Amino acid sequence: MLPGITAGPSRDRFVRSKADGAPLPASDDAIAVAPVTQLSRWIESRRLTSQRLTNIYLGRIERLDGKIRSVITVTKDHALARAKKADAEIAAGKYLGPLHGIPYGVKDLLDTKDILTTYGAEPFKNRVPAEDSAVVRRLDEAGAVLIAKLSLGALALNDIWFGGQTMNPWLLEEGASGSSAGPGASTAAALVAFSIGSETGGSIVSPAMRCGVTGLRPTFGRVPRTGAMTLCWSLDKLGPMTRSVEDAMLVLQAITGPDAGDASSVPSRLDFDAAAPVAGLKVGYIAQWMKESPATDVDRAAMDTLRKLKMETVEVTLPDWPYGSLMAILFAKGRRRSRNWP
Repeated sequence: MLPGITAGPSRDRFVRSKADGAPLPASDDAIAVAPVTQLSRWIESRRLTSQRLTNIYLGRIERLDGKIRSVITVTKDHALARAKKADAEIAAGKYLGPLHGIPYGVKDLLDTKDILTTYGAEPFKNRVPAEDSAVVRRLDEAGAVLIAKLSLGALALNDIWFGGQTMNPWLLEEGASGSSAGPGASTAAALVAFSIGSETGGSIVSPAMRCGVTGLRPTFGRVPRTGAMTLCWSLDKLGPMTRSVEDAMLVLQAITGPDAGDASSVPSRLDFDAAAPVAGLKVGYIAQWMKESPATDVDRAAMDTLRKLKMETVEVTLPDWPYGSLMAILFAKGRRRSRNWP
């Protein structure tokens, strides 16, 4: 953070949506596709156990991921032990919050203690870190259940890893896009309740758009990258990939804030109220982009929906800057970093 500059909201506030008392579905598949917002209410009220939810997702991974190829490592024993611990804590009245007992996956460039972390690349397929990354450690402290290490294009480029190409679960003939292909595809297919991706130059937003999930690319410095593979230290960011906006905020709240291992991570605030009215909010859009490919009728329908919700759409333009220079920075730093990889 540059001296004298403050960023983000002035207050720190997080207001969840109220519990709606929705009954627990009879179908395991209906439970699996529910957002974290709802899953957490069922777990908190003990209508659903973490162990049952974990087994539901493990079953879906076994049944569905053969065609999607979004999971590199299933952490079954670790997950079941964590889920059992979560159920015991909740039964004893020690509820840690909305991520307690919720199964999740992380892009396989985040270190996990004693669990393979491969970077999606053949030379690292047997790599086992000795420590957890900061984000995994924070999710562990929140009571979440790590169930899978998720695919990424080798060394965080595209959607092809040493196990093949990760596919879009809605259209299996199409790649999931990269490089957070596994988090995007597995979250869309409800193989996990939520996931963590990373972005250097579009690697969260691109698979989120392709697979139809909520991807949040945080402001640089908000989420610490300690224990994450470095592609480009001045551009890398870690963020949630979820099935709803509120889910993304629940996860962001748990992983945000500085860590001593990442000198660029800074204190930050979060001001979010799930029940706040959206009427009157301004949404910027690039008018020319909406008129041509790759924009589609889906994008234009989304704009119509914003207006129906009485949000104000405002045409914006991007300054004429040399954006292509970011790729030169990325590959120069990536090459320098690759020389030092073990």
